[in-house]
Amino acid sequence: MLTVLAILLGGGGYAAYSTYQHFVNRLLTVPGCQAGSGPNALQLDFGQAADAATIAGVAIREHLPREALTIAYATAMQESKLENLGYGDLDSVGVFQQRPSQGWGTAAQLQDPAFAAAAFFRALVKVPGYAKLPVYQAAQAVQHSADGSAYQQYAQAGAQLAVYFTAAPHAVTCWYDPATQAASQGVSTRLNPKGAIRGLTDAFGRPGASGAVRTVTTAGSGESQVLKVTTRSGWAVASWLVANASSYGITRVRYGGYQWTAGLSETTWQTRAGGTAGGIVAS
Repeated sequence: MLTVLAILLGGGGYAAYSTYQHFVNRLLTVPGCQAGSGPNALQLDFGQAADAATIAGVAIREHLPREALTIAYATAMQESKLENLGYGDLDSVGVFQQRPSQGWGTAAQLQDPAFAAAAFFRALVKVPGYAKLPVYQAAQAVQHSADGSAYQQYAQAGAQLAVYFTAAPHAVTCWYDPATQAASQGVSTRLNPKGAIRGLTDAFGRPGASGAVRTVTTAGSGESQVLKVTTRSGWAVASWLVANASSYGITRVRYGGYQWTAGLSETTWQTRAGGTAGGIVAS
């Protein structure tokens, strides 16, 4: 009887502890995103992750080298902390703090991160030898800020982000509860595949034979989107979907033998056999 009692008490204690841990973790875990892992991981909020993924998409669309993306990230981190701001010094707005009065575009256009990134890259590629310049010199040649040396402090982080958002497998992840955090965190509970494809097209360009995304098809009674991608763009597109998942009600992204699932308890990609060869499945 003593043995049975000990087992029952032990089982009850374990169940109570597990329940406690479950609810405490849910209460204490702050929704957010991360690029990379371990000591080199960079913590991002939803907006920063979405902006970073979009800037990477534009760089891939324009067939730019990784150095261009590094410079763009360092600039955006210095100018706005990678946030898409509706305000700034004088009439500066957006992630790069570009000024409508200086011919960058209208305020509304510049608050579209894809438009702002394209404008930044158009100016950057006109800088002779920009890919071989120190990051701060290349950034300053575009921005003409008061203190160009300030961009250099983000050179390393920019280089890391450039790898995480374009080349490193399953390097970008976000965590949140799709149901309970909808109201407070701006998380969509309804799948919006058409909106996601519009956002993806804004960054990477229209799907087509020469694009980063070749085709987009619907599967599973409209609950899943299958995107055929190039090898070069695969993880960048998958990372974009994860970084923007909360805005479009996406709860699963599968690619390259891995699957990301939205939730507070699963913050990393997990191995997943099967899938579509050369394709990303988002649902």
